[in-house]
Amino acid sequence: MSTPYAFAEGWRYWSQKERDDAYDNTGMVPDSAQQIAARNAASAAFRAAHAGHLDIPYGEAGREKWDLYPGRDAGAPCLVFIHGGYWQRNRREDFAIMAEGALAMGWSAALPGYTLAPEASLTTIAWQISRALDWLAAHGAAHGIGGPIVVSGWSAGGHLAALAAEHPAVTAALAISGIHELAPIRDTMIDEKLRLTEAEVSDLSPIRRPVARKPMAIAYGGHELPELRRQSRVFHRVRAEAQAPGPLIPIPGADHFRVLEALRRPDGVLLRAAAELLR
Repeated sequence: MSTPYAFAEGWRYWSQKERDDAYDNTGMVPDSAQQIAARNAASAAFRAAHAGHLDIPYGEAGREKWDLYPGRDAGAPCLVFIHGGYWQRNRREDFAIMAEGALAMGWSAALPGYTLAPEASLTTIAWQISRALDWLAAHGAAHGIGGPIVVSGWSAGGHLAALAAEHPAVTAALAISGIHELAPIRDTMIDEKLRLTEAEVSDLSPIRRPVARKPMAIAYGGHELPELRRQSRVFHRVRAEAQAPGPLIPIPGADHFRVLEALRRPDGVLLRAAAELLR
């Protein structure tokens, strides 16, 4: 059964193309390919310059690995960043630059990988992130990461970060451009590989879960697709109605890819918001 917030107004009358377009982030941004290529190149350079704690397994699967970027102080907060790609694309290595701002601020940063669909179901992916956080809580200090954890994520990673807020090792969360209600995804081309079940839509939609009482900032770009903006606003409304702490942060002028600059830059709005969550 869907929630009152599940679908955009008139969704049942939309054509298949309209539904697909409503969640087509790359198609919405004319220079998305150039932005992605630039991000990947910058991440490769950053990763090469910070090679001390990379590719650390937290499980047996090939993508169950951490890239860790310890700060100067092992007790400093750690920004965990979960990559996006609709649970079926991308890899942690191509988002290494998301550690830049955190390190400049004196924090640590950590990026987990996870198995992609269709090889893994969303149930498995969510479990992998929880398992990764178990590992970080148990072994992070040995790698110079022992402070409070702020789990963040973008796009599909924003969805996973919202779920991960429930993990006992997590102090606060930052969900950027996330998918918080999965029901519409079943009606789009995204589900061809994801193959969501009714149980997954019910159990893994953050909007439908018991509200996590920890601080959570929910952010989106002002030039995102309407559905991405709607999902973030509705999720924040649900949390606010439950008196759960955390701001809603629209980033004016930012599309789905440029929104990450607000986390990457040392003076970025989202990096400052992450710090505020711990105060």
